[in-house]
Amino acid sequence: MRTYGELFRLLEFRSLFAAGAVQIAATTVSGLALSTLVYAATGSPLLAALALFGSSFAQVLGATTLLSAADRLPPRAALVTIALIFGAATLSLAVPGMPIWGMLLIIFSLGLVNSVTGGVRWGLLGEIVPDGGYILARSVFNMLIGAMQISGYALGGILVAVLSPRQALLVSAGLYLVGATVLRFGLTARPPRAAGRPSVRETWRVNRRLWSLPARRHIYLALWVPNGLIVGCEALFVPYAPTSAGALFMATALGMLAGDTIVGRFVPRRWRPRLVTPLRVLLAAPILLFVLPLPVPAAALVLAVAAVGFSAGLLLQDLLIALTPDDARGQALGLHTSGLLTMQAVGATIAGLVAQFVPVGTAMAVMAVVSLLVTVVLTPALRRPVVAAEVEKVAA
Repeated sequence: MRTYGELFRLLEFRSLFAAGAVQIAATTVSGLALSTLVYAATGSPLLAALALFGSSFAQVLGATTLLSAADRLPPRAALVTIALIFGAATLSLAVPGMPIWGMLLIIFSLGLVNSVTGGVRWGLLGEIVPDGGYILARSVFNMLIGAMQISGYALGGILVAVLSPRQALLVSAGLYLVGATVLRFGLTARPPRAAGRPSVRETWRVNRRLWSLPARRHIYLALWVPNGLIVGCEALFVPYAPTSAGALFMATALGMLAGDTIVGRFVPRRWRPRLVTPLRVLLAAPILLFVLPLPVPAAALVLAVAAVGFSAGLLLQDLLIALTPDDARGQALGLHTSGLLTMQAVGATIAGLVAQFVPVGTAMAVMAVVSLLVTVVLTPALRRPVVAAEVEKVAA
């Protein structure tokens, strides 16, 4: 499978793609609405950042307790149930008079539920597409995320400005329900990918297996840490430009879309390993300019250029799949997603804390410096041979 046409001829892929589109739009609309609502009520960059990314903190708890469910639940039923839970919770966030602590508790609970979603979705994607089609399909989903974030933040900005943050949350809840409907009637009922019941013990066993290979550990760290630190900068968009944050989110999403389109479809396979470090550098270096007082148009341009570097994650996922035994692939991808979202929440919190003491633009530049340092430290390990993976596969 080498073309988009071949991919979209698969009915179940189209259904998974359509449901993903409306659910990403729902997430971006609700995230912007919640961050705006919390910042208006508290004036705190830290609480605004937690409203936007705080649910990701629960990912670390879910990754260590619930992740075995990713391969041990019927995928269609699991995805539909998760979408319905998100819709109901978003409706509750729109209730007038909801205290800030109550909002943060609901956001954390959603993150715990969402910790299983990545493993279920990407494991199912591997079943839907034929052998050799996963990376193309995953790049299309990355492009979808960029496109729908652009649309979602645009819609969210309009709804917040024209209606109110709470009314924007109602729209978001409706989108989650649409996504659940598409999943229910567009996917085939499949049995779980692995036998047995989900358990904390099984989650720990497979996680230890995944983490035991040094090559995989380095890939996980390269996927999680530089990305999470730069996403921490995104958590400061509302304090940086309270009336124009939607434009900054849209510019970032546009850069991500461009990067994933180029890397996923047009970069030859032989070039991919050599592009990981340059793209990680591109992700952080332009943000150093935020130490200056950038006007919104210049800030949007800088963010769009930097966001092209997010496409390094696609190349690293390709390496992760090559290094992972087939019987652990769903949990491996789920661990990647949970770790990534957790680190994004950590990055958002660190950025919010730094912004409590220095100007917001300076805080963003500080996060970029740390991201560059981590990239430099990890680069030698990512260049080493990974033949140990083949030994593990034989042993398994």
